[in-house]
Amino acid sequence: MVGDVAIGGDSPITVQSMTNTITKDVKSTVKQIKELEEAGCHIVRAAITDFEDAKAIREIKKRIKIPFIADIQFDYKLAIKAAEYGADCLRINPGNIGSKEKIKEVVRCLKERNIPIRVGVNSGSIKKEFLEKYKGVNANSMVYSALEQIRLLEDMGYNEIKVSLKASNVRLTIEAYEKISEIIDYPLHLGVTEAGPIWRGTIKSSVGIGALLAKGIGDTIRVSLTGNPVEEVKVGREILRSLGLLNEGVEIISCPTCGRTKIKLLNMVEEVEEKLKNVNKPLKVAIMGCAVNGPGEAKEADIGIAGGQGEGLIFKKGKIIKKVKEEYLIDELLKEIENI
Repeated sequence: MVGDVAIGGDSPITVQSMTNTITKDVKSTVKQIKELEEAGCHIVRAAITDFEDAKAIREIKKRIKIPFIADIQFDYKLAIKAAEYGADCLRINPGNIGSKEKIKEVVRCLKERNIPIRVGVNSGSIKKEFLEKYKGVNANSMVYSALEQIRLLEDMGYNEIKVSLKASNVRLTIEAYEKISEIIDYPLHLGVTEAGPIWRGTIKSSVGIGALLAKGIGDTIRVSLTGNPVEEVKVGREILRSLGLLNEGVEIISCPTCGRTKIKLLNMVEEVEEKLKNVNKPLKVAIMGCAVNGPGEAKEADIGIAGGQGEGLIFKKGKIIKKVKEEYLIDELLKEIENI
């Protein structure tokens, strides 16, 4: 459990993101988290770089609705403070926060509060001994580096653990997660790290995360994009929706257009998408350019429109319910959606 959100088992796959604000700037951090909540984020993470960041957690949590993960690097005292101030989960690598005694202190604090740890191994943070043993950065060196961190916690009697194995290389990410999924039963946090700017990063993340989820691997996801973190949530939710793993909100399907299209389809798609962005009904809405791609090819849609010459059809589950002038198509579509 991360706060009140279950990860793993038969629980729904969740979408996470990470703030890019200075965490101790409570006003800015809360504002961004609220934007993420509105976009459908289930869990949020923030960097904790000093004690002021850690102290801010208590005030931040009073103002947000979703669980808060503290991202800690190297400092075991910061990990303890983050837990004491109310973090719902810690993202740390036990091996980089010091001696076993320091790790035991962190574990003792987490046990008292029933706070889980995400053990995260990136392709750039593999221990030298594993790089040498497995001849460089590859699935084996990533997996066995993570297993060492996991065993360290298990030896201390702690198993409230999630695991991530991220690389910026999509194929390596897939191979590492496939391998570790055969070895452990802990929940897996999926992601392609440092995926890049929004356009390229969306493609890389969709391929990597989607390939794993399609095989039944993964329990929670974070799309890492250089940009507004709200975009990460949008992409993450769409990945889940495309695989039938998210039954929230509206899914819009639309045709790529061709010479048969006689209406301003792109404008219509953008307008419908904007007007339905806050509708939480689990609906599939089709915006199609012509009758060929309308009730026929899009008959699996709950409702849709198909363009014609100055007019269009509104259909439900492939059955035409009315013919409407082009300028009224969207208004009539929205009215029908309200009544579903």
